[in-house]
Amino acid sequence: MLVTKVPHHHHLKAEGSCSYSSLAVSGGSWGSAASTHPVLVWRKIKKMSQEEANTSLGRKATLSENMLFGMGNPLLDISAVVDKDFLDKFGLKPNDQILAEDKHKVLFEELVKRNKVEYHAGGSTQNSVKIAQWMIQKPHKVATFFGCIGTDHFGEILKKKAEEAHVDAHYYEQNEEPTGTCAACITGDNRSLVANLAAANCYKKEKHLDLDGNWELVEKAKVYYIAGFFLTVSPESILKVAKHASDKDKIFCMNLSAPFISQFFKEPLMKVMPYVDILFGNETEAATFAKELGFETDDIAEIARKTQNLPKENTKRQRVVVFTQGKDDAVATVGEKVTMFPVVDIDQNDIVDTNGAGDSFVGGFLSALVQEHPLEECIRAGHYAANVIIKRVGCTFPEKPDFH
Repeated sequence: MLVTKVPHHHHLKAEGSCSYSSLAVSGGSWGSAASTHPVLVWRKIKKMSQEEANTSLGRKATLSENMLFGMGNPLLDISAVVDKDFLDKFGLKPNDQILAEDKHKVLFEELVKRNKVEYHAGGSTQNSVKIAQWMIQKPHKVATFFGCIGTDHFGEILKKKAEEAHVDAHYYEQNEEPTGTCAACITGDNRSLVANLAAANCYKKEKHLDLDGNWELVEKAKVYYIAGFFLTVSPESILKVAKHASDKDKIFCMNLSAPFISQFFKEPLMKVMPYVDILFGNETEAATFAKELGFETDDIAEIARKTQNLPKENTKRQRVVVFTQGKDDAVATVGEKVTMFPVVDIDQNDIVDTNGAGDSFVGGFLSALVQEHPLEECIRAGHYAANVIIKRVGCTFPEKPDFH
C-alpha cells in the first residue's frame, strides 16, 4: 500500500486552519475511479490538455435551490460549562457522544439551572447543511433539510433558526414527543454530548419522505449528506435516498458519527455502505469500525484502504474515505493511494468550544463540493469553516464568511 504525504505548504493557504477536530479530507477525482490525482474536480473527466484541465479547475457550478440535501436529527443544543464532578456524577467521559438514558433526565434539569446556559440549533446533519449554506451565502436555500420536531417552543426555535440560516427546512411535525435536545457539557477544550432524541426519533419515511412534494426535493439534489446518527432513527429513509443517489450517479456522503454507531447499529450501517461515495469519520470512530468489521489492524491508513475497498454499488465512482485525527494528519484515500493531509495549527488559547467543529468541517467541504470545486478547495473550505466555529460557542457563525 502506497502512503503519500501532502507537503505542509500545501495547506498554508488555509489561513488559520484548525487542527483541533475533524479537520481534513480525502482526495481523488469524485467522478472517476481511474484518477488518483487529488486536485481534479469531481465531475467525470475525460482526457484533456493541461490548459483545459486548469480552466476546468477554475470553474464554478451554477448553484440553484435544493442542490444539497441533508436528513437527520434536529436538536436544540443546551450548552454549559461544567466541572469534572458534574461529569462524574452522570458517568460521562470528557469527550464523547452518547444517547440519553433514564438516568440522564436529571442532567438536563440540572444543566438548565446553571448560570450561563446557551441554546443553539443543533443536530449533526442540520449543523453541516447550515454551515454549507452560510459558506455559499447566495442563492438562499441551496441546502435542504428533513427531520422531525415537536409542536412546541423548542420546535419553533429550530424553525426560526433554519429560516435565519436560509436553509430550506421541511420538518415532519408531530405532537407525541417534544423537540429533541442535546446537552453539551463543556470542560476546557472538551465537550461531552448527551442527546435526548425525543421527537427526532419519530421521523417516519411513509409520513414525510415518501410524500410527492418532499420526494421532489430529494430528486432536485445532486449531493446528499446524512450523518450516521440517523441510522438509529430511520435506516429505511437513508436507504431510499442512498439508492436514488447511486441509481442516478449522484454523490452520497455519510459520517461514522460516533463509536456507538459501528458497535450497536452495524447492520443498518453496512446495508447503506455499498451506496456511500464519501465516508467521513475521526480516528476513534475509524478504530471502532475496523474492530467491528474484523480488519485486524489499528493502522489508520490501512483501515481507510480496507474501508474504501468494501463492496460498492455504483462502480463509476470509487469510494473516498476521510479519517481525521485531531491535531495529527488526516488520512484520505486518493485513488489507489492513501494520502496524509497535514493540518495547520491553531493557537490553543483561541479555542472556545470544539462542539460542532467536525460538523462544520463537513459543511465547509460540502459547500465547495456542491459547486464542483477541486478537492483542494473542498479541504480548504472545510478547514476554514471549522476554524471559524471553534472560536465561538456552539455551532454558530458570524454574518458572512471571509473565505476566498
